[in-house]
Amino acid sequence: MQTTALYKTLGLAFGAMLISACASKGDVNEGAGSTVAPTATEQQAEDTNAVESAGVNGEALEAEANEAQAALREQTVFYFDFDQSTLKSEGKAALMAHAAFLAANPAASVVLEGHADERGTVEYNLALGERRSMTVRRFLMANGANGSQLKVVSFGEERPVMMGHDEGSYSKNRRVEVKYQSR
Repeated sequence: MQTTALYKTLGLAFGAMLISACASKGDVNEGAGSTVAPTATEQQAEDTNAVESAGVNGEALEAEANEAQAALREQTVFYFDFDQSTLKSEGKAALMAHAAFLAANPAASVVLEGHADERGTVEYNLALGERRSMTVRRFLMANGANGSQLKVVSFGEERPVMMGHDEGSYSKNRRVEVKYQSR
């Protein structure tokens, strides 16, 4: 996928050079009153330099994209609203980075741990944690991850990260954690 983007960039750079080269052949040198056109060797050298430059720029862009994806993958906890299993928009970019990593690394796998706050019955919260994990699983699969790389687990209210009995604590406990596993 990244190689295709590089080829597109190189193609666009070459096309732009070709158009500008064709347009410049008819330019007139104002001082001498004669037409100036580069020789075939000069044009080939210019084209080679531009393609090499585009390749270096393409590699730099690819490296930046990889760094950005890695930074997004550092987010491994995704929060949910009360009694909801709908993804929040602020977590989608990071989940897309996880999906891209999983798609590019078929040997990688994750456990999706669903959690809920303490409100509700034990059974209800286990089911809610599972729904949340399944939401994340479906999102990852829709963005390139293979279902065999994803394991869903629900802990319901059994593993809170915050022990308080207020909204601040509850909001931290309504989550799915993405945990990478070694196969």
